[in-house]
Amino acid sequence: MNPENASNNSSSAGPATPTNSRKERGAIAAQACESCRQRKQRCSEERPKCATCQLECKYREPQPTKKDKTLVEILERLKSLEGGLRNLEGKVDNLNTRGSFPQSIYGPTLPNPSATTLDTSRISSWSPQNVHLPPPPIPPASARDVQYVSATYKTLSWPYVQPILENKVPNLDLACLEKDGVAVLLGLQGRTMSLPKSMHGSLHIGGEGSSLPMQVPHSSQVMQTGELNLNWETMQRLAKSYFDTFNLIHPIMDRQSFVSEVLPSIGNNGFDESSSSTLACLVFALGEVALNATQGAPLGTHKGRPSGVRGGTLERPPGLLLFNEARKRMGFNLTECSLENVQMFALAAIYYGTCCHHLEFWRMTISASLACQALLTSNPEELTTHRGDLGSGLTLDRYLNMELNLPQTGLDKLEAIVGLPDFSGPYSEDDYIGNQTSHFQEHFASQIVLRRLSVEFHTTLTNAFGPTNLAAETPATPATVMMKQMAAQLDQWRGLLPAYLRWEEEHPGAVPNPTEELYDDQSMYPPPIPDLHANFMFTADLDSPPVSYPYALDIQTASLRTRYYYVKYLIYRPFIFKALHRPEQMTRDDADGVVECLKACLKWPITMSPTCFHKRLVPCLFFWSQNLLGILLILHLTRQVPILVRIRTMMGSKFEQDANETAILYTDWIRDLKDADPTALWCWEILKGIYSLGDDT
Repeated sequence: MNPENASNNSSSAGPATPTNSRKERGAIAAQACESCRQRKQRCSEERPKCATCQLECKYREPQPTKKDKTLVEILERLKSLEGGLRNLEGKVDNLNTRGSFPQSIYGPTLPNPSATTLDTSRISSWSPQNVHLPPPPIPPASARDVQYVSATYKTLSWPYVQPILENKVPNLDLACLEKDGVAVLLGLQGRTMSLPKSMHGSLHIGGEGSSLPMQVPHSSQVMQTGELNLNWETMQRLAKSYFDTFNLIHPIMDRQSFVSEVLPSIGNNGFDESSSSTLACLVFALGEVALNATQGAPLGTHKGRPSGVRGGTLERPPGLLLFNEARKRMGFNLTECSLENVQMFALAAIYYGTCCHHLEFWRMTISASLACQALLTSNPEELTTHRGDLGSGLTLDRYLNMELNLPQTGLDKLEAIVGLPDFSGPYSEDDYIGNQTSHFQEHFASQIVLRRLSVEFHTTLTNAFGPTNLAAETPATPATVMMKQMAAQLDQWRGLLPAYLRWEEEHPGAVPNPTEELYDDQSMYPPPIPDLHANFMFTADLDSPPVSYPYALDIQTASLRTRYYYVKYLIYRPFIFKALHRPEQMTRDDADGVVECLKACLKWPITMSPTCFHKRLVPCLFFWSQNLLGILLILHLTRQVPILVRIRTMMGSKFEQDANETAILYTDWIRDLKDADPTALWCWEILKGIYSLGDDT
């Protein structure tokens, strides 16, 4: 279903037609103002006042259905799980290890992989030509059997991996990577390009090739900002595009207040230097990005397949004219202690992320976190209202610290004050309809809980097996017990998801299978969601035309599921370290850990169709690219290292097929981004050496 037809913009003018979908939905579409309700007459539903009212109208909010009421219960269950994880480290230390672990799964005398090759004659299902000589002798491994690191670039410095990279990627400076890994990953070294500040160009708001000139014929409905003129219809369309996509992925703005207060104010008074005008320019800029992300011309093609980066050019991304207008005004609002100040930085960070300007993304993210910290300190009551939901997801610096070892701002210490969003306040009919279709509220709340759990896991694993703790005593709890406990908690999180978000773990691309009756009135079903296949929402077939999902549902679903597999992959990755550096000490539980890690690597939905064709909508592109590189390196090692070769062979033909599809998906992701994203380009240069690829691969 076309999202443009899913609902009408609540601020649009003109009477509703008999065929209008909002007149077919009964109770949830009854948006007559209070005055017309009392008179029992037809209402044109115009805002801020309808055709029959002389003063500004008051509209009743949509009444919650059975589905909306369950969000409170879901959040309570997720909060309970989150609270239990805060004591995880203490719990695992007190666990009793019942019995002893079996001796090495491959016997105590298994030679070091640097001194021998695998005897393939005993493995009938493996082709000898796929087994290569291991790399030259490696430096001594650490004294720790397992080692945990969260950042992918740290795994490139593992003792076993270094000789491989030195041999296959001779231009890679591992010493520099160890010292300045964050700068390398963010593409900062030798970087001189920044977003252009000139205002020449067109505002691209339609499909391929369509644009709105900067100079629109003047009328009473044209609002001017700098050299850019916007008419009322364009502003409505851009706002709707933003709120139907980015704001469902990152609920930062209140659509109702924006449509009923900000837009009319700009319509009456024009743009000024206020925070409202700044936010409006940012919303419009991201609205243009959202339209181009699905409808714009691809930046290129590869073997007939269009790029997933669409709209604008490498130098001038979509929305730049509007974003530059926002940048002009941001200086006037830098020091405000207000939610609008937090929103301003957060929206700017999102825009920079869509352009693959990662340094600016990071700096704006830090600014948003600091602004949120100032707000919580100076005016904590602001977040006790329904507006507090808009600040619930602004602790991203904790996760940047985990994933890139970047410093934190201290906002994490105030996280309990912010709490989880419950969306208890009023919200517009458009958001109501969007939530009925995409469940963005549950997606957002579940993402926050999952991210917080991952931080708890990270803290526990770092304290027990971090590289800086190599001299510490071996933890009382074996690694296998600790990691199984964490994996059980992670699986519990997945089990607590509502049925319409849940999926089968072995099938990351499967459609959810709801078993609950979600709506009080069964005549009020949301629009049907198109399927790529009877049982799959995502596919590894990148040559078929991608399906279009309303309300960025594919982005929301893919982000939630991929984050789950990423956390599981992170939990079990230390067993890969042990298999590489201490193969003679591997037990069956260790081998099971390797299996779980490899399974968690496979076919992340964010790299599958249709999501991979809308890359400008995917949050934190640089983060996914570097992790995909790490997985491709591990999959390469499973064809090189004897003990990993054995484990991969024992996993069967389905794993082999999925692993091959995974390698194709992840390689295509990095190749597609390499011209637009400095992080992806860095990953591509390493990937070319490891897999012997050419630029036209």
